[in-house]
Amino acid sequence: MPHPIPASPVWLFDLDNTLHDASHAIFPAISANMNTYIARVLDDGVTPVTRAQVDAARLGYWKKYGATLLGMMRHHGVIAADFLRETHQLHDLRAMMRAETGLGRLLQRLPGKKILLTNAPRAYSTHVMRHLNLGRHFAHHIAIEQMQVHGRLRPKPSKLMLARLLRRHGVAARDCILVEDTLANLKSAKQLGLRTVWVTQYLRRSHPGAPVPARPRMLISPHYVDVKVKSVRQLPKRLQRLCPST
Repeated sequence: MPHPIPASPVWLFDLDNTLHDASHAIFPAISANMNTYIARVLDDGVTPVTRAQVDAARLGYWKKYGATLLGMMRHHGVIAADFLRETHQLHDLRAMMRAETGLGRLLQRLPGKKILLTNAPRAYSTHVMRHLNLGRHFAHHIAIEQMQVHGRLRPKPSKLMLARLLRRHGVAARDCILVEDTLANLKSAKQLGLRTVWVTQYLRRSHPGAPVPARPRMLISPHYVDVKVKSVRQLPKRLQRLCPST
């Protein structure tokens, strides 16, 4: 029997395709930047790098490690800061963004502390949050650079990283709710005992490294998803299921 979550849980919110529509223009642009970067890394100066080779690296590392960056670091000696800076160079971010209105009011209606937990780099996620005007609603902003365990980068879906985050903030897993669009991240969180919310409306492309389309068949909720919502705006209506004591 799961323990009820208190009236003031800790919410862990993903950013891209959860709080805004990154699939509209941002993810395609980041994917193009990734392709350019990967092609440059794979280029041996003799044999031209093919699109198939680039796609195999981008998608293969994303599937194997949960992030293309980790594969590029492990197999090609890429420096994380360099990869993140170059792949997230977006010249007109504001024009590329699409988001629902009223997200600030929504976050105010949710009881408890909110933490932004994103596999995106700090500079990019800070700019997105500024354009969304949501920064003041979050007690902490944890970007991929901060997801270190024993000196190694461990972004979502790392259970080691999540467990360390909970210890650092002094919160039990049963008191946390992860709100995400990526099923792999929800699965690892559920295995640690967190409650999980799956946001589905932006799943045309779930990650810059993912193929298109990346939409799960019929959007059937796996057993590790406690609540499925189309939009985070539906969260207040689902509070009773997520927070029985409210």
